[in-house]
Amino acid sequence: MMKKKFKNIGIKAQKAFLRKIDTRRKDKVLNKYQKLILINQNKILKENYKDIKLARKNKIKENLIKRLLLNKKKIDEIRKSIISIIKIKDPVNLELEKWKRPNGLIIKRVSIPLGVIGVIYESRPNVTADVSSLCFKSGNPVILRGGTEAFNTNKILSNLFRRSLKSQKIDENYVQFIQTKNRKAVDYLLSKMKNYIDIIIPRGGKSLVNKVQKLSVVPTIGHLEGLCHTFIDKDADLEMALNIIINAKLRNTAICGATETILISKGRIRKFAKPIIQALEKNKCQIYADNKIRKIYKGKTKIASEKNWKTEYLSACVSIKSVKDIFEAVDHINKYGTMHTDAIVTNNKNNARFFVKNVKSSIAMHNTSTQFADGGEFGFGGEVGISTNKLPPRGPIGLNQLVSYKYEIFGKGQIRE
Repeated sequence: MMKKKFKNIGIKAQKAFLRKIDTRRKDKVLNKYQKLILINQNKILKENYKDIKLARKNKIKENLIKRLLLNKKKIDEIRKSIISIIKIKDPVNLELEKWKRPNGLIIKRVSIPLGVIGVIYESRPNVTADVSSLCFKSGNPVILRGGTEAFNTNKILSNLFRRSLKSQKIDENYVQFIQTKNRKAVDYLLSKMKNYIDIIIPRGGKSLVNKVQKLSVVPTIGHLEGLCHTFIDKDADLEMALNIIINAKLRNTAICGATETILISKGRIRKFAKPIIQALEKNKCQIYADNKIRKIYKGKTKIASEKNWKTEYLSACVSIKSVKDIFEAVDHINKYGTMHTDAIVTNNKNNARFFVKNVKSSIAMHNTSTQFADGGEFGFGGEVGISTNKLPPRGPIGLNQLVSYKYEIFGKGQIRE
């Protein structure tokens, strides 16, 4: 039964891909979509309530419920994201380079869609809207497998996109949502769909990443967990460091751009450790600190172990470690980080330059919050995910990262000698 169902989904996606759509019609679909979301927001909230109610019944952690929850403000943010995608230039069929060879051949490098994309993602309903919009505008049909906790919300948001496609007489199978909570669906998507899916983009924690690495027979754009660091350098400003740390850790603890480990240079421990820990504890953040930090100010901290340096909490918990200098900070990040997002707080330009050039992160920051690791904040309109691959694309996956290219060569009868 599953084989037949998924084969049918794949065939429909490939068929949709054959129909190329111009920019004007793409933008009309997206505009219709954001209007339908506004018109149907009460229905969306009703479906979201079903998900929230079930999540609480299943004793899902409160920080993950916060990520799942929709309200009118969040719906408005989803609509704004779609509108911003409309305003971004269509990345398909752009002439990226052009040159003429001595033999008269004209060579062009032109952007093209990637193909059919399968996206497996966590229970965040806004991802359904962002991914559908980004994949569609970049010319890629998408097969969506969202987290089971957001099943009802994902279903209505994907159905509204399909209605938008239908309104413009475009194949609604440009966006397909896998309407089952059966976890075996993910296994099948990864291992049995190579004839229909061109790229898999997974978004989630370690268990999903491990499953993708083990099972996928389709090329993937990886999205490892966000084990993000903020390093307070010896030349940091205390007020700036405090503001950045509180925001980077606590603005939204359940996103992959939240700081999970704070590194403090030994030259700043005596002055910075106590106010930072006090500020975090005031905001009900549990702290795991090494002995050097705890000697300066213990507070309600717990002793950190090796496990803490490897932990993405996604909650109001953080690890704090003292480091000798910037070199030890970079070494620690490159050892324990996931090549996601890492930041330095310093007024020393040379140290800032060294840090951003030497951490392996896909996003390296200076004097700002790791919570800016987001496609919307980059001006991409949204993101399909944040790639932690060493090969491109890296960082937020927006419109321009969802295309490949081909070479078009034009001659006048030349033959090779």
